[in-house]
Amino acid sequence: MPVLRSELNAYLNQLLQVGQFKDYCPNGLQVEGAPTIERLVTGVTASQRLIEEAIAHNAQAILVHHGYFWKGEDPCLTGIKKSRIATLLEHDISLFAYHLPLDAHERFGNNVQLAHTLGWTIAGKLGDTLALHGSVEGTETGGSLRRKLSDTLGFDVLHIGDEMDDIETIAWCTGAAQGYLEQAIDAGVDAFVSGEISEPTVHLARESGVHYFAAGHHATERGGVMALGDHLAAQFDLEVQFIDLPIPV
Repeated sequence: MPVLRSELNAYLNQLLQVGQFKDYCPNGLQVEGAPTIERLVTGVTASQRLIEEAIAHNAQAILVHHGYFWKGEDPCLTGIKKSRIATLLEHDISLFAYHLPLDAHERFGNNVQLAHTLGWTIAGKLGDTLALHGSVEGTETGGSLRRKLSDTLGFDVLHIGDEMDDIETIAWCTGAAQGYLEQAIDAGVDAFVSGEISEPTVHLARESGVHYFAAGHHATERGGVMALGDHLAAQFDLEVQFIDLPIPV
């Protein structure tokens, strides 16, 4: 059954509580397309390839975690940005994007979904950050957790730490959240998982003894938009298709 674009936008904005976040981009409807939606394509990032997939699936809307119009970028619609926007407008496809609200949501958030996927127990937030902390399922070592992450996420996870060390407590934040490692160290957890890694992260992990796992920005952030898409399919009787376009980082 079709849903009005305006109804879907209002529902998502309320569900994800977008007004509570000071974000780096606008959350919600970023590009306006057809007034009614029957088919929705979901994905991590609104790349040109994802837009082409939406066209191939005859979708009237796309829902992503990484959309457009980031703070500090050139606002001019030229080059690649012009091509993406022009394709959306030509085919009357709406683009919905939710960044921090989809990281933090207590049900559909990327961090919660990563925990569910790996079987981790959630104890609470890591201080005042978006990161969560808790415990792993069963008994893990540095090596076994790296293998479990790699197999589950389909990504060659980078591990900083001793493969034989036992790991019981863990903190995590999907995407580019390596900057939260210091809070994880202060919290006294055995390990921290994020999507990306930087040069200072390596030294902090080695010197603190806290294991660090870089499990892929894209790979760690598929869960939120997939769970949200499944919810929308049931809530509005929409045809929803998740398109996975993996990248090597």
